[in-house]
Amino acid sequence: MTHVDVHSLEPKIEHYFAQGAAAVGDNDALYTFELLREALELGTLRSAEPDPTAPTGWRVNAWVKRGILLGFRLGALEQMDGHHPLGSSMLSFVDKATYPIQRFRPEGGVRIVPGGSSVRAGAHLARGVVMMPPAYVNVGAFIDEGTMIDSHALVGSCAQIGKRVHLSASAQIGGVLEPVNASPVIIEDDALVGGNTGVYEGTIVRAKAVLAAGVILTRGTPVYDLPNNTVIKATADTPLIIPAGAVVVAGSRAIQHGPGKELGLSVYTPIIVKYRDEKTELSTALEDLLR
Repeated sequence: MTHVDVHSLEPKIEHYFAQGAAAVGDNDALYTFELLREALELGTLRSAEPDPTAPTGWRVNAWVKRGILLGFRLGALEQMDGHHPLGSSMLSFVDKATYPIQRFRPEGGVRIVPGGSSVRAGAHLARGVVMMPPAYVNVGAFIDEGTMIDSHALVGSCAQIGKRVHLSASAQIGGVLEPVNASPVIIEDDALVGGNTGVYEGTIVRAKAVLAAGVILTRGTPVYDLPNNTVIKATADTPLIIPAGAVVVAGSRAIQHGPGKELGLSVYTPIIVKYRDEKTELSTALEDLLR
């Protein structure tokens, strides 16, 4: 791969993105985008990255998102085919020519089990990542070392997944390209995301948190923290943030007013029932045997 000076890319990406449709057909614009896509795949460039000076601990690189959108603008629809290396079956699909098939080699240390998974060009999978079929990782996503992506899991565009995370079967991690300033979903190191969970709208799940099966987290979701007797909510300036080590389960709360109260109805709410302890560590020790 070409060595990419990421610092020199930003002004060029901003220039060609600002040109709009006029950039289509410009070879230098296409080359600039290809360098950005390569840097994203290498993991040397990210749409969001840790920043201890930021209020959430993360900084969004909006220009990188603009570069990803530039790629969609520059590419024409093209039929793409690829032969399975172990047989004669053919994969055929139609996508933008600027987002070709991303190929992996054994020396990269990424394990993609056969059975229908897909990683879009412009996504980064680090060494030790295991991907069970079928699963999907979209452009701009960053998956760090030792993470397990289980069957039917989705990692959306620009989502940031830390080290040694387990995304269980059917976990849905939302993506975001527009608005470009919006924070993507972030799952920090050693978090466990249970089956059939959904994490959306820029939610941040801190390190070692556990989301039990069926938990849904959005920007508008209040989370009831029972150990600390408080309610966690997103604000105008910050997304919903699940604290480090929190164990979150799907619960319900009674409707307090109107017909809902009279009918005895409840609405869904996630509840922090405890914070991770030795017992929780033992229950997740099986992860190491699967990697």
